[in-house]
Amino acid sequence: MNIEQLDHVAIHVADVKTSLEFYVDMLQLKVLPRPDFGFPGAWLAIGSHELHLIGDREKDANSHHRGTHFAVRVSDVEEVVQRLEACEIEYIRKLRPDGAKQIYVLDPDDHYMEFCQPPQ
Repeated sequence: MNIEQLDHVAIHVADVKTSLEFYVDMLQLKVLPRPDFGFPGAWLAIGSHELHLIGDREKDANSHHRGTHFAVRVSDVEEVVQRLEACEIEYIRKLRPDGAKQIYVLDPDDHYMEFCQPPQ
């Protein structure tokens, strides 16, 4: 078996439109074409990977910044902070023991997303 790379992360969301407002309008991710699966959803680009939103979530999200979350690498967390503050999005700032800078945000469904700047 040869695993080449991570293809996508999928999360369940209660309302695709509300989630798209967060991920596209606020975080500026790009919408990708998505086949019609017969249920609501959306695909978004995160660099060369994808975030798949799967609609009609009925159960609570199980997420924590030190547990279930997904992370994206950024070159400058201060740019992320500026964007989050401009959009009035609350965040948690952390510094990993190896020097990596981390910013955590909650999406509309209480999924944690991390922005990580590698150690310099």
